[in-house]
Amino acid sequence: MPQNFRRNKESELIRKFEEHLKNTSAHFFDHEAFEEIINHYLNDGDDKKALKACDLAEVQHPFSVDILLLKAQTYSNLERYDSAIETLDQAESYQPNEPEIFMIRGSIYSLTGQNEQALGEFIKALDYVEYKDDVYYHIGALYQSEENYEKAIEYYQKAIKENIHHENALYDLAFCFDFTGRLEQSVELYQQFIDADPYSYYAWYNLGIVQSKLGNIDKAIECFEYAVAIEEDFSSAFFNLGNAHLQSENNSQALDAFKSTLDIEGPSPELYYLMGMAYFQMEQFDLGLKYFQKSVKLDNLNDEALYQAGICLGKLDRWFEAVHFFNKALKVSTGNPVYWKAVAEADFKVGNLISALDAYEESAMLAPEDETTWMDWSMIYYDQGDYGKAIQIVERGLNEVPDSADLHYRITAYFIADQNFKEGFDSLENALILDFEKHESLLEFFPNLEIQKALFKIIDRYRNQP
Repeated sequence: MPQNFRRNKESELIRKFEEHLKNTSAHFFDHEAFEEIINHYLNDGDDKKALKACDLAEVQHPFSVDILLLKAQTYSNLERYDSAIETLDQAESYQPNEPEIFMIRGSIYSLTGQNEQALGEFIKALDYVEYKDDVYYHIGALYQSEENYEKAIEYYQKAIKENIHHENALYDLAFCFDFTGRLEQSVELYQQFIDADPYSYYAWYNLGIVQSKLGNIDKAIECFEYAVAIEEDFSSAFFNLGNAHLQSENNSQALDAFKSTLDIEGPSPELYYLMGMAYFQMEQFDLGLKYFQKSVKLDNLNDEALYQAGICLGKLDRWFEAVHFFNKALKVSTGNPVYWKAVAEADFKVGNLISALDAYEESAMLAPEDETTWMDWSMIYYDQGDYGKAIQIVERGLNEVPDSADLHYRITAYFIADQNFKEGFDSLENALILDFEKHESLLEFFPNLEIQKALFKIIDRYRNQP
């Protein structure tokens, strides 16, 4: 009831002021009424109307510093900075110890890139202001804009020391700690805040974000759970809780958190994508596909969702459809080697051999360090009995990744299949030196016992070597 009364009173006040502007009636407004009128227009973003109200207020109350401060703020909103400074100078001549004058003037200097003058104004304000936390925060923000993070951290800490509940200082200090690689200090900061106010869902949430960045996923989950227990409609906390559960492969819990996010704030491409990932990790590929498609429907440029939809279709052995989704992902991100490799595999599955070989070529050019591309690509030629071409592909791979044990084992298999035993055994020795344990992958290529015995002779020679 009181809120409705205040709203009706404000509406009546604005109505009278509008009549005054139209010259349909003359009204005298007291000081407080003008402040309410000006703030109404400022809050509505109607700065021109606010300025008219300031002009009329100044006529009726020519020595009011509060009106002049509102007028300076309005000029600033309109980017009439010189007029704003002149108005503040006028206000200072009436009341030279008013800290808000220095704060507004400092903010204007900051907006116009005059940081040294801005700092001087904020320091002046410190001499007169009763509560210093907001001034310290503005000084910190000024240093942060100059990328002087050490000084920014110093002043944000001063702000929090004055007022542990200054959320902007808390947030920006945590950002500076994060940016400068001092996440552990962020943990201490948020823990200090929580000790002062254990029911601050905002602090629990941000502590969860920091713990996630530190890789402490279980601690992050605990923090997000506290946040949603305190504030049950905190959609961002539910979203990050789901993401943390997803990283830990707690897929059912992840889905519960994502569904809560969906209930609170509705669907989004990212939310549907992560729900799809939860179902994918549960090997429920039909449901994973459904949610990846929902994500794409909301954002048809979501290449990750297109790719994952293709992966689900491959798992369901629906390769013709998979080709379609992989190609759509490629249209969005043509330089992604993972997508090119997925296209290659899918094309091979449906018999588009030439397209598959071209796609492997593209993938290898974009990510030559990916040894699996060279092996998968060469395997097509091996399956066709073209051992020479298979060898050439792996040799190209070894030029890019010479210390890859997998590639050395693979080329060993191809040399032996091509009856080139000397080269094969030389390659095998290189492979065994690089990674002895992987030799079992080689034996899968040769069911022939005679060849296995010959290989074992070489393998045994390296079995006990350090």
